[in-house]
Amino acid sequence: MRLQQLLAMLLLVISMPALAVIETYEFDNDVQRQRYNAFIEELRCPKCQNQNLSGSDSAIAQDLRRQVHQMIMAGKSDIEITQYMVDRYGDFILYRPRFNAATAVLWLMPLALLLIGLAVWALMTSRRNSPPGGELTDVDQQALQALLDDDRDDKPGAGGAS
Repeated sequence: MRLQQLLAMLLLVISMPALAVIETYEFDNDVQRQRYNAFIEELRCPKCQNQNLSGSDSAIAQDLRRQVHQMIMAGKSDIEITQYMVDRYGDFILYRPRFNAATAVLWLMPLALLLIGLAVWALMTSRRNSPPGGELTDVDQQALQALLDDDRDDKPGAGGAS
């Protein structure tokens, strides 16, 4: 008896996602369906953190999916639908925001970072290929030779006093 109850509860828990509402919208043609799918993939849910409308189960995402469907069925153009969403929710709703003064940093920062990286790489490469101090002066060459001679004299079997 206990095993049956445990099995029934397990099946109930497993089947809960099957009870979720699946939205189905009717379209007149495949072009409308493709436009709808493109919009719900490209528009961000205003409530969810970095989730598009197709992946969100929030109430506002459901409302926006319904609104997109209604606007497509009413014959609105893609520009009109996008402008409506931006006017109502701001540029945040777009996964690929438009280029304007407010989003210039967002669009230009990758290019700026690439240029800075290339400049650092070029600087490091040029420093690596150039000699560190240039040519030695006569005094430096004599001091170096004296150090080398002292080093040879200190080694056993090098001819110096041991």
